[in-house]
Amino acid sequence: MFQTAPYSLIRRAGTALLMIVTSATVLWADAPQPVQQNNSSAVWFENWQGLSNATMTISTPTGEVIQIFAATGTPVYELRGTEIVDGVYRYELTAATDERRKIVNQIDNGRGDAARDTAAVPFATGGAFVVSRGVIVQPEDIKEE
Repeated sequence: MFQTAPYSLIRRAGTALLMIVTSATVLWADAPQPVQQNNSSAVWFENWQGLSNATMTISTPTGEVIQIFAATGTPVYELRGTEIVDGVYRYELTAATDERRKIVNQIDNGRGDAARDTAAVPFATGGAFVVSRGVIVQPEDIKEE
């Protein structure tokens, strides 16, 4: 025969699940959420609070890799030159958050006055944008004639 669990056990399991979901939501809410923005010739990010020392690494359709560093504020990639290649440009964005975490491996804690027992928690995300006819476009806006 099939036996059912006592009501109190089910209630405790439900309460534990609710606590886990609530905790995860709080953690996600605190994490930086930069939003990709662009115009016809540049890509940057908004909602940049809490991030610094950012590097945006762009891979062009020809295989060229470009890195843009910004100590403060958002890195900005601009299309330049007379021969802009159409296609999908992929990027990876890495940065340091304001949050600090204890350094587990004390070998990498700096030297002398620069030694620290905490390090910035890293942030990373990736994405892509499309260049058509020499300008950055939204993928759904591309129309073949």
